[in-house]
Amino acid sequence: MSSFRANVYRISAASPDDVSGVQTLIDNGLDPKTIVAVFGKTEGNGCVNDFTRGFATATFERLFDGHGVNDVSIVMSGGTEGALSPHWTIFTREEVDAPPTTALAVGVARTSVMPPQHLGRKEQVALVAEGVRSAMHNAGIEDASEVHFVQIKCPLLTSGRISEAAARGKTTVVSDTLKSMGFSRGASALGIAVALDEVQLDQLRDEDICRSFELYSSRASTSAGVELTGHEIVVIGMGKGWSGPLAVDHAVMRDCIDTSGIKQAIERLPEGEMIAVLAKAEASISGTVRGARHTMLDDSDISSTRHARGFVGGVLAGFFQDTMLYVSGGAEHQGPAGGGPVAIIVKHKKDLPA
Repeated sequence: MSSFRANVYRISAASPDDVSGVQTLIDNGLDPKTIVAVFGKTEGNGCVNDFTRGFATATFERLFDGHGVNDVSIVMSGGTEGALSPHWTIFTREEVDAPPTTALAVGVARTSVMPPQHLGRKEQVALVAEGVRSAMHNAGIEDASEVHFVQIKCPLLTSGRISEAAARGKTTVVSDTLKSMGFSRGASALGIAVALDEVQLDQLRDEDICRSFELYSSRASTSAGVELTGHEIVVIGMGKGWSGPLAVDHAVMRDCIDTSGIKQAIERLPEGEMIAVLAKAEASISGTVRGARHTMLDDSDISSTRHARGFVGGVLAGFFQDTMLYVSGGAEHQGPAGGGPVAIIVKHKKDLPA
């Protein structure tokens, strides 16, 4: 009897083009054709002009091309402020001769190229929702409650894309390229919420995007970049028909210092080694954290997303005693305002039981 099995590897990166650790894995027997997704944390600024993301993406594409692999979902998140460690998280999937149980499941999907005038609007929400459902199907997950984390790499607006839309008589949601990142992240997160039955599409208005923050997904992580015009979608959950020792659960940080839900998620997981932590971070729009004023939104030199990554990264690093964490900034509609989702992947000592 066969089943699917997922594996997850975290590999330190000395620079945005350092894929030597991944090549070593391949040299030691990892079949590159089993790699379905790469999440990367690169040491750029995480803003519009963060070319470390595209540099890393192009480097991985060359690596995979050399092994005859061309369909890996590559999601690069810029910004390793504080003591966050640049690294790669590699997800693999293969069919094995083992009875199916319920274990870590990974599914991927890509959307078509999105016209720039759809960014930050309901059209993007609907496009992403369709893509998330496709990724769930790819993972063999039918029940939305079995999904614990959805990672999306979404596009942003550039001056060229804005001009191209205008030349066709179309308007974009915003003309500020930096602000477009938030609109894209927010619309993508709401697309996840729609796919996971957390928000109803027919009750959503364009005006709700990046305004009605009571609408959110508890399992969304979205990151915008200049290096693509569609969406890379990776669904992570617990799937029937899968096997192996890996399990995932999620929590929601209610604010940037809240770890209570993380403790509860760890208690729900089987005892084992922590393999990866995936999290979102943002500066509270209220300007306060539990009544105390913060200045992350008032800094004209450094984007608040960079402050939030560094701060939440420090909170989580202290909790897990590990700095190789995937912490992404900008959590519009990703968890409650000022907070964000966290997913924890652990490896049990043996295969999970049926």
